[in-house]
Amino acid sequence: MNQAFVDYFRCPESLVKLEPLWNQVSSMKEGYFKFGPDAICYGKSPLATDSLEAQLSDAFASTQIDGKICRLPFSPTEVADNLRFERYEKTVDSSFWKNVIREVYYALRPAFPVAFRRHLQRIWLRDWRKRPFPRWPVDRSIDQMFERLMHLAIQSQGGIEIPFIWFWPEARSSCAIMTHDVESATGLAFTSQLMDINDSFSIKSSFQLIPDARYVVTPEILASIKTRGFEVNVHDLKHDGHLYDNHDRFRQAALKINAFIDQFESKGFRSGALYRNQEWYSEFRFSYDMSVPNVAHLDPQRGGCCTVMPYFVGDILEIPVTMTQDHTLFNVLETYSLDLWREQMDLIMKQHGLISFIVHPDYIQTTKSRDAYLQLLAHLSEIRSNAGLWIAPPGEVNTWWRQRAKMRLVGKGEQWHIEGDGADRARIAYATISNNSLSYRLTSGC
Repeated sequence: MNQAFVDYFRCPESLVKLEPLWNQVSSMKEGYFKFGPDAICYGKSPLATDSLEAQLSDAFASTQIDGKICRLPFSPTEVADNLRFERYEKTVDSSFWKNVIREVYYALRPAFPVAFRRHLQRIWLRDWRKRPFPRWPVDRSIDQMFERLMHLAIQSQGGIEIPFIWFWPEARSSCAIMTHDVESATGLAFTSQLMDINDSFSIKSSFQLIPDARYVVTPEILASIKTRGFEVNVHDLKHDGHLYDNHDRFRQAALKINAFIDQFESKGFRSGALYRNQEWYSEFRFSYDMSVPNVAHLDPQRGGCCTVMPYFVGDILEIPVTMTQDHTLFNVLETYSLDLWREQMDLIMKQHGLISFIVHPDYIQTTKSRDAYLQLLAHLSEIRSNAGLWIAPPGEVNTWWRQRAKMRLVGKGEQWHIEGDGADRARIAYATISNNSLSYRLTSGC
């Protein structure tokens, strides 16, 4: 029961003892319950209910501290996996008619005027405000569950501070990445100008290129992006909405995607329209994926991973999309205001999490959209200067998170030290309870 918690915080396992409250937890029904006022969980528990419409039982009220052991009426590792892998959304997009409509849409999409496509998208998503879970505009259920468990762990250890390896290098408060999915030849032609804009704010980003449809990706195009310090990743195969339709066809497509990963000399991937099936990721050979949204109320495939932190899917690092996409903001919500983005960033930074943007070069070529993007970059730069935000391309986040996952805290006398590759950039933090609230204290060295 400890593993997901220890992996999240990278803390000494000897200081955390989580055990089941009842021996029969594994045979109990799956369903929804709360853990504290904010975190919604999905897993096996005697408190679980099938419906989100019902009043959810709070598992925190049933938790017991027995000496140095925290006894729980659920498995945190199971809950984290269920939410991250969207196992609570067993029927998402599974209806026959939804699949038929989607097939017809993608078949006819090239013939539709842009304004008509946007109208259809708004109709498809019209019920999004009625969905109670994941929570809009950012769902932090996993992160809040682990924070509450840390609170319990400190109590079980007599109130001592518990050390862990801080989430980001050089004690940065949070992390932000900027990514650009190139949807068309028009967007591809704008990449050079977009790099100029980003460079004016000293922000490097990644470009996701469709390898086998819509436009031709030449070695010269790849070089023009990489030589300027930006990253290139593979964006789907054909971006036709069918990557995950059939497992056998998916395996064939995955072989081609893996070949394009090698051809582009890329390490990352994002699927078209954020379609995904994390249970099939073992077929892929890239290092990191960026296809799973935190909350997907406004995406074609509903669901969401309910965390603002990266996590591993086997050997692949998932870097979730935690911010509303530009296309959604401008064309579905029909606003150019930064208010929603600011609200999402504030919520994520309270969790010291990952702020992950998708901004399409295809959709920021109008005056209104470009002005909004410039305001966003200025806001990110301000947070970097004033609040210690780490802005990095996704490849650097992938490198750091993999290093952190292999680091360990080693006690030497009364001191803790970090060992492992990248330890010189890592910092030790201490979780403590102050005024009955969890807080963190960062140290200056490793």
